[in-house]
Amino acid sequence: MKSTHPRELCRDFLEHCDVERNLSKLTIRDYTHYLNRFCEWLDLQKLEDMTLFDLQMLKKYRVHLSQYMGVDERTLSRTTQAYHIIALRSLFKWLIKNDVAVLTPEKIDLPKGESRSMKFLNFEQIERLLGQPALSSKTGLRDKAMLELMFSTGLRVSEVVSLNREQVDTQRREFGVIGKGRKHRVVFLSEKSAEWLDKYLNGRDDFWRPVFIRYSRNKADATSDGEEMRLTTRSVQRIVDKYCRKAHLPIKISPHGIRHSFATDLLINGAGLRDVQEMLGHKNISTTQIYTHITRPELRKVHEKFHGGKKEE
Repeated sequence: MKSTHPRELCRDFLEHCDVERNLSKLTIRDYTHYLNRFCEWLDLQKLEDMTLFDLQMLKKYRVHLSQYMGVDERTLSRTTQAYHIIALRSLFKWLIKNDVAVLTPEKIDLPKGESRSMKFLNFEQIERLLGQPALSSKTGLRDKAMLELMFSTGLRVSEVVSLNREQVDTQRREFGVIGKGRKHRVVFLSEKSAEWLDKYLNGRDDFWRPVFIRYSRNKADATSDGEEMRLTTRSVQRIVDKYCRKAHLPIKISPHGIRHSFATDLLINGAGLRDVQEMLGHKNISTTQIYTHITRPELRKVHEKFHGGKKEE
């Protein structure tokens, strides 16, 4: 690797992410956005050699991120600032592996994230949510099938919208998905979710590939694969939000909140943490362990038994 110009190194790194690491297009898009902003800042600093980027410059860059204001006059959240730094650390790790004498990535600390509580629904609330779609309409039937599938499988919203008809096996009630990090896993359909999927798909008069499609004007040609009819992640978020409001739920839930509810329901009913890790497609068990503090009722019993009580004499 001859050149140490930041833009050339970032370009090579992004090619590595695409070709060798096989990261998702969405991850590469985000890395591109964050590293472009980094390179634009370096241009303003007139720095053309990445090996000259030191801790003092890192501090200045972090101040820049904290004070950055977009065209909409909104600042970056601490979470978004952290994503910028994560991309930077990934770049520097790769550069070190390729013998480029840059700042050691271990010296790049992540900013503390904003505290956010995990939102999930109990089984009674999930039942209320699943009962909201009007089954007399095509959109209602689609939404019912989609909500049932989401709670049955714990799929990420990106995985839901990318499903194709030939992929989903409602007879065996299991099918494979390729999730985050191109990781393959098998997910399972409950009898109920399989029945609603069959009703929805059998009621369609098209041969388009996407499982979940939009019902609106400007329909695709009947002979096409219907890719332009596929629901977007934003559409699914709006659909879930609509039914949450209709169900008068005490908390605002997102598609990811349904995924949390799926995992919580499994653990409360006795599933093992490793099994839930596999079903969620988590790379590390530490990611799955975020659920343990809310799904271990035995801890309450221990607290009641040993805390603040009088010892027997």
